[in-house]
Amino acid sequence: MCMKKFINDPADVVREALAGLAAAHPELRVDLDEQYVARADAPRPGKVGLISGGGSGHEPLHAGFVGPGMLDAACPGEIFTSPVPDQILAATRAADAGAGVVHVVKNYTGDVMNFQMAAELADEEGLRVESVLVDDDVAVEDSTWTAGRRGTGATLLVEKIAGALAEEGAALDAVAAAGRLVNERSASFAVALAAGTTPAAGRPGFELADDEIEVGVGIHGEPGRSRQRMRPAAEIAELIVDAVAAAGPVGPEPLIVLVNGLGATPLIELYLMFGEISRRLEAAGATIARSLVGNYVTSLDMTGVSLTVCRADDELLRLWDAPVRTPALRWGA
Repeated sequence: MCMKKFINDPADVVREALAGLAAAHPELRVDLDEQYVARADAPRPGKVGLISGGGSGHEPLHAGFVGPGMLDAACPGEIFTSPVPDQILAATRAADAGAGVVHVVKNYTGDVMNFQMAAELADEEGLRVESVLVDDDVAVEDSTWTAGRRGTGATLLVEKIAGALAEEGAALDAVAAAGRLVNERSASFAVALAAGTTPAAGRPGFELADDEIEVGVGIHGEPGRSRQRMRPAAEIAELIVDAVAAAGPVGPEPLIVLVNGLGATPLIELYLMFGEISRRLEAAGATIARSLVGNYVTSLDMTGVSLTVCRADDELLRLWDAPVRTPALRWGA
């Protein structure tokens, strides 16, 4: 084994982590047999349910965002592996209170296929399901794991804003439409300095020379646009902002900005990067209305940073500001 990790057996990492989540957060209901996490008060009568899921290794995404103002349930798959349809169906049932359920799905082939199968099974049971596909990563159009853009940091924004609207009692179509609008208005781009190590493999997912960076990396370690030489933070920030701005979301409208660590990047570096990024966004004529800095959509212990920006309006900012109480995201009443 070429790694040091706080694990017992690589095959048991996800299940044992979920058991630890249950012990730390009694306000959540963790089903270790069906392998999903739900709010203890779900389903709430008359409320649209909101669920998401995907491979584990991206914590706190998704289970860390279950709670009032955000997700009603989440289904974590094995490391970097989609949850299976039966697992997604169980989470859908746990979130359904008769008003329907919205699935938030990152654009990865396994996730899309398994969530679609689960939605079909739910329909057979008489459950109404709408899906929101997140495909915000502008680095590449197709990658190792996807057809089309990958779903990355905007997933958090979709879950927060759609979750706030669902908490207010909005209808199924309105909640889904809000999630799709956030995705349409968002763009993300990431750079890695070092790869993450999956417990089963015991070694980094890819190799970089000491003076190399992966530009446009995916959250599973998929290749990006290019490998380039390491450079000062200011130049990396310029590269990231230029890539996001070229996709169109940077303009006079207020922005929600997420500077996200990929798992092993310390906060001191993330805040340094936020300073560099914010200066470049403002120089391009943008106004940063809301910001979030930290490790939220990770790739195990990858060293890297991603930028997500969303063109907001007064309603999206209001929903962003609405109270949220989850293990990983908390503000408001």
